[in-house]
Amino acid sequence: MATGVGSAADVFKGQKTHGMPFIVAASGTGTIIEWYDFYIFGSLATLMSGIFFAPGSGAFLLTLATFAAGFAVRPFGAVVFGRIGDLVGRKYAFLLTISIMGLGTTLIGFLPTYAQVGVLVPIALLGLRVIQGLALGGEYGGAVVYVAEHAPDSKRGYWTSFIQTTATLGLFLALGIVLILKAVMGVPAFNEWGWRIPFLLSAILVGASLFIRWKLRETPLFSRLKAAGRTSKAPLREALASWANWKLILLALFGATAGQAVVWYTGQFYALYFMQTSLNMDSTLASLIILVALALATPFFIVFGRLSDRIGRKKIIMAGCLLAAVTYYPIFAGIAAVSKPPNVPVLIALNFVLVFYVTMVYAPIAAFLVEFFPARIRYTCLSVPYHLGNGEFGGFTPVIATAIFVATGNIFLFLVWCIAIPVMTFIVGMKYLPETKDTKIWDEITPGPTFGGTTPMPLAGADVGQTMR
Repeated sequence: MATGVGSAADVFKGQKTHGMPFIVAASGTGTIIEWYDFYIFGSLATLMSGIFFAPGSGAFLLTLATFAAGFAVRPFGAVVFGRIGDLVGRKYAFLLTISIMGLGTTLIGFLPTYAQVGVLVPIALLGLRVIQGLALGGEYGGAVVYVAEHAPDSKRGYWTSFIQTTATLGLFLALGIVLILKAVMGVPAFNEWGWRIPFLLSAILVGASLFIRWKLRETPLFSRLKAAGRTSKAPLREALASWANWKLILLALFGATAGQAVVWYTGQFYALYFMQTSLNMDSTLASLIILVALALATPFFIVFGRLSDRIGRKKIIMAGCLLAAVTYYPIFAGIAAVSKPPNVPVLIALNFVLVFYVTMVYAPIAAFLVEFFPARIRYTCLSVPYHLGNGEFGGFTPVIATAIFVATGNIFLFLVWCIAIPVMTFIVGMKYLPETKDTKIWDEITPGPTFGGTTPMPLAGADVGQTMR
């Protein structure tokens, strides 16, 4: 039975192939840059509210709403670029997405301020955030599928977990560049004009990533399907016009990605806003605390990715959701208790725990989604529940949490949302979600054992059916 890169070598004998480290590095570098592009605005939200919006108490909430607009359109990007990825190829789709993302980010760096041109600025900013969201909707699925369709079945969780570090590393890069610029040029100069530099830097980073990605070839699994004429001719219709497929997409959403997304954005984004706004902590100090917590916790993505190859994806994701739901209140209460004056070591430790939960729920999710859907429509089907969860449930978590705080004045009431969604995912996932770690995605192109021909192309959800036995 073909089991990954080794079988790819058998399929493409005599042709130059890249090893897994290069494949992961080339895919992951571009994805880090896309996440950096997407998150640089969010990491500067408190500053952006005074630059792009009219002064007033609602400016920060409007800034978060604009930030969330990029999340709202991510599922549409998943559909658009998922179709391209399933129809034309994985490589072409994620070359396109990173180019579009880089353009949107760079243009934000050239925008005038609200004081200069008024209401036209937030409108233009909203348009650019939508462009970024559409691009990110196609990027993640492309990178994950590209790596997974090169990886051996027995190490898919391990290799895809490197891609799972990219969102956190993108946020780390965004926060790190902001802190460095503030230290070098001073906070007043950064707030006046230096904030543009992180956005403009995207053009250089994207150019370097495109150069690296251009050297990649199409995945061997997709190339084999395409050569055999077995790719989908209408991936959108095949993936989204069937109620059977939608049941799988909704199961992946409510039983996996919704809870995973809320845990991610609570632990890495709202924790930052909570310290900066609810607790009125110095913005630079809060960013530094999150930066250190991210650095300490990031290796656990790889730990849990490797562990998921041994014990399964579902157990780890469900455990992360449950632990987060049970401990969120005491953790955030602890952060508030030691914030005045700031006890930095304790704050780092508490935020480390929040990011540790992120690594539990996020590290195995890529391998799970790849194994949940068949190759011919994998890009589209994988991307839709991922971006519905991370776009709508996760991406709106900071806005919902901030709105609850503004409306009630209670700094802890936002936890109702942050706890309820992981609990929902735990209940749905434990009852209905299959374990997928033993799925052999290479079976879709492997010669049949008896007649030496190819196995029939599985229908959407066939891989899931095999795991439900």
